[in-house]
Amino acid sequence: MSLETSRLILRQWQPSDRQAFAQLNADPHVMLFFPSPLSAKASDDAMQRYSTAIEKQGWGFWAVERKQEGDFIGFVGMQHFADYLPCAPGIEIGWRLAKHAWRKGYATEAATATVRYAFDVLKLTELCSITSAFNMPSQAVMKKIGMKNTKHNFLHPAVPEDSSLREHVLYKMTNPQQA
Repeated sequence: MSLETSRLILRQWQPSDRQAFAQLNADPHVMLFFPSPLSAKASDDAMQRYSTAIEKQGWGFWAVERKQEGDFIGFVGMQHFADYLPCAPGIEIGWRLAKHAWRKGYATEAATATVRYAFDVLKLTELCSITSAFNMPSQAVMKKIGMKNTKHNFLHPAVPEDSSLREHVLYKMTNPQQA
């Protein structure tokens, strides 16, 4: 299962993505709105989880590749919210791209394709997205794809209590075909 846009392919993970994904997750700029960068093992574990989810359900956090360049630039897709989150249950749309791929519209382009798949193919009624209250770039993408801030901020239970990143915002959008 893969999705395509004019410039991107959202696809299943490949072994060749491993090193670039580890570099992305170790980059302090990319991980600025997370408690810390990921170790190589944590990055490998995440890649395996994402790949397994796609194998099992046909969707998840897809690897994103630029068509023209043929290079891996990050991930975009969906996953079930973890049960411990106050916004669970639900389906979260999310993304993480390498710094060299920022400000080119890739996150919005891939997220828009993901929204279409979620609503047109999976027939989901709602998509949500969460991020640190300080993560304005991700919130800008959320707005561009049609999500609305619920104004129901929460303290993320997996973020350390003393972290300035603990407060999270919750954005939502409903399927216009089922409204």
